[in-house]
Amino acid sequence: MEDPELEAIRRKRMQEVQAQQSNQAAQEEQAKQFEMQKQSVLRQILSPEARDRLANIKLASPDQANMVEMQLIQIAQSGRLQGVITDAMLKEILQKIIPQQREIKIERR
Repeated sequence: MEDPELEAIRRKRMQEVQAQQSNQAAQEEQAKQFEMQKQSVLRQILSPEARDRLANIKLASPDQANMVEMQLIQIAQSGRLQGVITDAMLKEILQKIIPQQREIKIERR
C-alpha cells in the first residue's frame, strides 16, 4: 500500500530531525559548560558583595550584566587584575562601562 519513495522521504526526514536534535543538545551542553566556567572564574575574582551586586544587575538587565561579566573575565585573563574585585571597585568599573542614563523631564504647558 505504501509508496517506497514516500517511505524513503519519511526516513530521510526522520534522520534530519534526529540530527538537528542531537546538534541542539550538543550546543546546549556547550552553553552549560561555558556558563559553569564563567561562574567559576567570577567566583575567583569577585568578592561576595561584588557577586551580589552583579547578580542584582543581571536581574535588572541581563545583557549589560553579561557584557560586564565578559569584560571582568577579560581583565582577569589579561593579567591586569591584582587581587579580588571588591564591591567599591565593581561600582567604579560599572560607572565606566555602563553609560549614564539621561534624565528626561516632561513639562506640560
